[in-house]
Amino acid sequence: MGAIEDIYADIDADIEEEEFREAVEAKVEEMGGLVDEEVAAMLIAEDLGESEVEGIADIEPGMEEVQFLGKVVSVGDLRTFERDEEDAEGRVVNVEVADETGHVRLAMWDEDAAAATEELEPGQVLRIKGRPKDGYSGLEVSADRVEVDEEAELDVDLEGGVSIDSLAMGQSDVTVDGVVLDTEAVRTFDRDDGSEGRVGNLVIGDETGRLRVTLWDEQTELIEEFEPGDTVEIVDGYVRERDGNLELHVNDRSAVEAVDADVEFVPETTDIDAVDIGETVDIAGVVRSADPKRTFDRDDGSEGQVRNVRLQDGSGDIRVALWGDKADLDIGPGDEVLAAEVEIQDGWQDDLEASAGWQSTVTHLEGGLSATQSDSDAEGATADDAGADEETGLGAFADDGGSDASTDAGSEGGAGGDAAAETANAGTVEFTGTVVQTGDPVKVDDGEETVKLRGDADVTLGQNVTVRGARDGAFIDVDEIF
Repeated sequence: MGAIEDIYADIDADIEEEEFREAVEAKVEEMGGLVDEEVAAMLIAEDLGESEVEGIADIEPGMEEVQFLGKVVSVGDLRTFERDEEDAEGRVVNVEVADETGHVRLAMWDEDAAAATEELEPGQVLRIKGRPKDGYSGLEVSADRVEVDEEAELDVDLEGGVSIDSLAMGQSDVTVDGVVLDTEAVRTFDRDDGSEGRVGNLVIGDETGRLRVTLWDEQTELIEEFEPGDTVEIVDGYVRERDGNLELHVNDRSAVEAVDADVEFVPETTDIDAVDIGETVDIAGVVRSADPKRTFDRDDGSEGQVRNVRLQDGSGDIRVALWGDKADLDIGPGDEVLAAEVEIQDGWQDDLEASAGWQSTVTHLEGGLSATQSDSDAEGATADDAGADEETGLGAFADDGGSDASTDAGSEGGAGGDAAAETANAGTVEFTGTVVQTGDPVKVDDGEETVKLRGDADVTLGQNVTVRGARDGAFIDVDEIF
């Protein structure tokens, strides 16, 4: 065998020998005779080796050429368009292909496009050579050559539904169901051409994870139609990456619709006592106290707003700062809340604080989360907590040693001071409220006053209960609890 034959034999690439020899001759001519055929063959072989990718996930815009295997997921409709040349009509079809690492859109042109609509079908494995680029709906590969490989196998399940954790960078024509966890205000911006654009976000979740959905221009009007807890279907979205996280984008070709589907979101969270400064984490628990919203002036003269709540799980509690629109969320003591992608910072008096900014998701989990509080948690309440509770009409975490019947029953937001206390002494009563402390004593708050329970009370933090028993000032001796 000659040198060129030897080099060709060592190539692990999808190219015919005749095509390889033509490329070698072209390289010699390109180099102006500065290299011979053997050196040119080595250069071509090196270029071909670099074009091979291990999987679709390795493909990036800007690569000169890639070669890879992909299983056909779907074949789009054949579309025609006018080329720049007079009376020249072009044809294109988009083919979605996938391997074990991800999905990518394949653009096939003219005669290849016509053949694709007639010959390709889901499940076939293709050998593909093409040029990656950043297309209208994300990453796509403009195909130079596509061949069906009858022997190759790829472990890609075409029958299973699309879940959030199965999405991959560059994937398009994505349809996925999810529960709305959060909605964000629509923002406007100026485009380079002087027009005004609009962008807004939904956050959805399913059994496998959580996903930010970005809606553009007219599609942003859909955001007002949904609220947390609704189940939606995103149709024909495309996957992009932002700050290291995948997002699903929705443009004028896409749709967001309410559906009657059984989708469950189960958050995976970090224990509050395990978080550390600098981490971005998901935490969940029961709101223990809530401060009033505050406004402030930013350096640029604009006005900002923030509201602090204290969130508690079975391991501990932490102050959560709700910034911007999140300060307007209707959450208060006793509500079960997921605070996702919050940044742990050094807060007031060296206490840790969770900052919930634009990238965070704060979701009211109605009945979806149970948190417990140990006796040590109850005893560890701070004076700062007590002040926050008083501002919201709660005395649940004030110092027990410094409170009396008139203080607990007669706070400013309560039932009317001493008169309320005298009424409360009238005998057997029923009191309905939210458990705000499970320590000793158990405390229940109805939004106007807080009572303490004496006796056997098997409850959990955040639980809504009705207590029946004899009222003695700030205490109820438990006969029944349900």
